[in-house]
Amino acid sequence: MNNDQGFHVAVVGATGAVGQQMLTMLKDTALPIRELTCLASKRSAGQTIAFKGETIVIKEALPEAFEGVDIALFSAGGSVSKALAPEAARRGAIVIDNTSAFRMDENVPLVVPEVNEQALFDHQGIIANPNCSTIQMVAALEPIRKHFGLKRIIVSTYQAVSGAGAVAVEELRHQSQQLLNDEAVKPEILPVKSDEKHYQIAFNAIPQIDKFQDNDYTFEEMKMINETKKIMDDSNIHVAATCVRLPIVTGHAESVYIEIDSDDVSSDDLRNILSEAPGVTLQDDPGNQIYPMPTDSVGKKDVFVGRIRRDPDVKNGFHLWIVSDNLLKGAAWNSVQIAESLVKLGILKLK
Repeated sequence: MNNDQGFHVAVVGATGAVGQQMLTMLKDTALPIRELTCLASKRSAGQTIAFKGETIVIKEALPEAFEGVDIALFSAGGSVSKALAPEAARRGAIVIDNTSAFRMDENVPLVVPEVNEQALFDHQGIIANPNCSTIQMVAALEPIRKHFGLKRIIVSTYQAVSGAGAVAVEELRHQSQQLLNDEAVKPEILPVKSDEKHYQIAFNAIPQIDKFQDNDYTFEEMKMINETKKIMDDSNIHVAATCVRLPIVTGHAESVYIEIDSDDVSSDDLRNILSEAPGVTLQDDPGNQIYPMPTDSVGKKDVFVGRIRRDPDVKNGFHLWIVSDNLLKGAAWNSVQIAESLVKLGILKLK
């Protein structure tokens, strides 16, 4: 790090799965970093993290820790963001929050740089990073929407357990080992509230992510519905979602059905558009069994799209398969991208 110029960046939740990935993304970013502050809970304070040859001592996340910070990347849970993000912004930092705390706040832009980068001009100190599943879907669909319009989205997600945190990954490993040893499985690691059932995840598929709402959709599904409309700035798009947790460590996959405005569009037209889309990699050669898979997305920044085909009964209907690393484009990389965009657009300038 250059001690004479650059930005003072803070990472809140630096010891968590997403926080660790944020630090990895910051190591390779073009963003000039003068100083890095790593913040976490009181129990993690005093631990150290290596960053670009330096040893960073983790500090407790307190309001005063944001003095002099230019960019604060938050990924420590919604309650922490609600308590500390306004404090950071009050002290002059631009907050990029990875939780759901501010996503639907009308005064907070919800940003995927490939889709609505210009919304950053409207920030008032806090910028929200969308839900991981929403990010990869809108990144793939926005180029199609720009060229052909978009009327309807029906998405089914197949989400990795890392989306529920490091403890969920450990639970999957533990349960898988139990099953392979012919032992009884007890969902005993992941903490849940006493009024919630907790099911086996190993070798299973759970059609619930987060709590059910009054309309029988889960909070995760409603996040995808509402966030998509906000990011695309179109309340008339019809969106429905079913979110499922699978025993995969990293990499979310989505089966997406869309209806566009035009009937005179082919699957090849969609492929041509997506082959040139920023942040998107087209993997669509069914004859050679080439299509995106979660295992191939791990550690990569792009959104991968394949299995593009016209609906057999609806002329303007198409099906797509979308995959991305939920910890990178779905969280850490999109957050760092937002920071880079702030500089690129001249919103954040070196002092």
